[in-house]
Parts: sequence; structure tokens; C-alpha cells
Amino acid sequence: MCTGKCSRCVGLSLISLSLVCIVANALLLVPDGKTWSTNQLSLQVLLMAGFIGGGLMVLCPGIAAVRAGGKGCCGTGCCGNRCRMLRSIFSSAIGMLGAIYCLGVSGAGLQTGPKCLVDDKWDYHFQETGGAYLFNRTQWYLCEEPPNVVLWNLSLFSLLVVVSCLEIVLCGIQLVNATVGFLPHLFSDLYSCSNLFFSEPKNLKLTFTH
Repeated sequence: MCTGKCSRCVGLSLISLSLVCIVANALLLVPDGKTWSTNQLSLQVLLMAGFIGGGLMVLCPGIAAVRAGGKGCCGTGCCGNRCRMLRSIFSSAIGMLGAIYCLGVSGAGLQTGPKCLVDDKWDYHFQETGGAYLFNRTQWYLCEEPPNVVLWNLSLFSLLVVVSCLEIVLCGIQLVNATVGFLPHLFSDLYSCSNLFFSEPKNLKLTFTH
């Protein structure tokens, strides 16, 4: 498969995954489908890792990868494709950082647990368990408000973890793919320039003035 078609496939996949992250992050802001104040939401939710990291920071590389794909292997002109591949290299690196940020925050959200109301106190009541609450369903129903917040956060943060891992892999693939698509054109240009510079001049006329 040529680098152009590979870029297009990876780009479309990244765009889809970034939209999943944005939707998942939006749902985290409304546990049980209701709006809550910021002091009733966990820090990991407010960090907007799915919206910023796995979302926007991956959406841009996805679009860049699709554009780098162009038409077939070379897009519209080799020069234009070379520039798009170069942009895709940098944007893929940024996308990988965004996906890593999303993975880190989502993993912390799973380990810490949600912020909820227990015995008239809003706090991280599962923080001291070190993530053991995930395997004890009886503790999930200790939270009085928001209702079913543990299952809500568990489902959405788990989704973000899986999606961000896929984004890291795809951004890495596109980083390599775009580099492979860019370097041959660069070496070809350097080779052409060197041939032009070192070739013997033809039809060169020297004029001497007395």
C-alpha cells in the first residue's frame, strides 16, 4: 500500500476516534444525564482530556493525514504532496502527545474514582482504595449523588483509555508513514541539485575585456 493511501486510511480513523473522545468527554460532564456544578465533578473530568487531548489534538493530525493522502500516492503534484507529508509528520507528533495526555488523565480518573456525595459529603471516596473499588461492585452504590456515577465514569473513562491507545498507535504509524513518504522526495531533490551543481557547464562563453 502506498504512503498516500495509508495516510488517508489512518487519517479517517483518527478523525473518527477523535470524535468519539469528544463525545465521551461531553458525557462525563453530565453524569446520569444531568448538569452538575464544577465542584461536584472530579478533577479528571474537568481537565477535558477527551476533548482537548484525544479530541482536538488528534482531530488536526487526522485531517492533515487525509490531506497528505491526496489523490492516490502523490496527490496533486509531488511538491504539494511533499509539503503535506511534512505537515503530517509534525501534526502526528502533536496528536501522539494529545493521546498520551488523554490516556494518562483517563487512567488517573479510573484509579481515583469519581467525586460523589456520601453521608452529606462531596469527596473522592474511592481514592484510598487505589483502584480496588473497580472490582467491588457493592461499593459502586455508596454514592448518593450523582446516581450511578461510578458506572458512568467507569464506562466512559475506560472507553477513553481504549480509544487513546488506538490513537497513539495510529499516530505512530502515520508518523512513520509520512516520514517514508517525505524523505524519498527530499533525497531526490538533493540528488538533482547536486547533479546540477557539479555537472560540467555547457555552451559556456567567457568574455574578456581589455
